[in-house]
Amino acid sequence: MVLRKSVFSGSWYPADQKACEDQIHQFLEAGKNQSVSVANPVGGIVPHAGWFFSGSIACNVIHRLARAASPDVVVVFGMHLHSGSPRTIMPEGEWETPFGPIAVDTALAGELTRRYTFQTETPTRYQQDNTIELQMPFIRYFFKDARVVAMGVPPTAETLVLANSIVETTRKLGLSMVVIGSTDLTHYGPNYGLISKGTGPNAVDWVRNENDRRVIDAMTRMNPEAVIREGLSNENACCCGAAAAAIAVGKAMGAKKADKLVYATSYEKSPGDSFVGYVGMLF
Repeated sequence: MVLRKSVFSGSWYPADQKACEDQIHQFLEAGKNQSVSVANPVGGIVPHAGWFFSGSIACNVIHRLARAASPDVVVVFGMHLHSGSPRTIMPEGEWETPFGPIAVDTALAGELTRRYTFQTETPTRYQQDNTIELQMPFIRYFFKDARVVAMGVPPTAETLVLANSIVETTRKLGLSMVVIGSTDLTHYGPNYGLISKGTGPNAVDWVRNENDRRVIDAMTRMNPEAVIREGLSNENACCCGAAAAAIAVGKAMGAKKADKLVYATSYEKSPGDSFVGYVGMLF
């Protein structure tokens, strides 16, 4: 298979295998006392900033998923898309990671591209996108034998129809799966053009306890339509279509409950007037 070369290794996360593994061990140590009420999760929500800022959150969510299941395929939703954006998929090839390549599940991807319209990428022609690539080393490390299907999905009702179809298709193909939705939360401050609450502690408190809280509550209720509404109305989920799709898949797989594993912001790592919220969810 043709390899899709990583874009963000060596900057947003380590390019070297040992450095990457050492970082993962540090993340797991940091998250060892985190608790969640979901016993056997089938999916989760992860952030996608550089590993320095949010890698620990994503790592611990994906680790919890791997403790619960050994799937044939990991479905990943992401990409910064608006409601008019096309769906995007790479239907064949492999993704490069420091731990070796991850192959696309061509059977599942092929079925989806036959049923739905996608803008297709190839291993040599693709958008540079951190939302999905940042998860791939964790997926390769924890799900050593799994294949992937990664998609960019816009925040629309049609995305939720696609999400339910994915579950039907995997069952028809006899594939087991877990699902991951990649989104960061509120991007606040002058760097992002959102300064409605000024700057300083009051702004940080508003992001943490009001704006991000609203979309996290929608995720906890497992209400994908509300997640999309929140993201579009309140700018508190930059990839609300991806998060909503993952929740819809989880519900179609039988998940009844969602819980927050951890919440943080980049302000804790780098205090300033501009910062981003992150959440790790399991369902």
